[in-house]
Amino acid sequence: MASKYQGGCDHVHVTSNAEPIDNHECHCNVCKAVTGQQHTHVAFFNYGDLKVDHPEKIARQPFNKDNPNGPLELCTCSDCGAALMLDDKVKRIRVAVPNVMGYDDAAFPAATYHAFWDESKGYAKPSDGRPVYDALRPDFVWPTGA
Repeated sequence: MASKYQGGCDHVHVTSNAEPIDNHECHCNVCKAVTGQQHTHVAFFNYGDLKVDHPEKIARQPFNKDNPNGPLELCTCSDCGAALMLDDKVKRIRVAVPNVMGYDDAAFPAATYHAFWDESKGYAKPSDGRPVYDALRPDFVWPTGA
């Protein structure tokens, strides 16, 4: 049976049947640097809900070059270099970026808000009717790590 959310590459498959616990358009500078996009659809899953079929084929690098000891790692395929997911060293979340990690972005629910927007970015505040925050949504609670 196929999973509801399927991403990855030909060598490593990343899947989930669970719904994301957070789903936003990210405007942070790290996402911009990694994706080359002004804002990026990002979905957080509880750590155990996003599964990887070949973890031995994952290469890891810091997600934030300015904070290399931070909790998030960018996981790429060691065979082809494809971006697979963000993995949390504390094991709270795993993150899918649908349009750059091999997912069908249309299969995901629409992002519910804009995160990490600030005036200094040099572009207009989003005006699509979704809330705009300078961080994650105020009611977001980080899951407990493993």
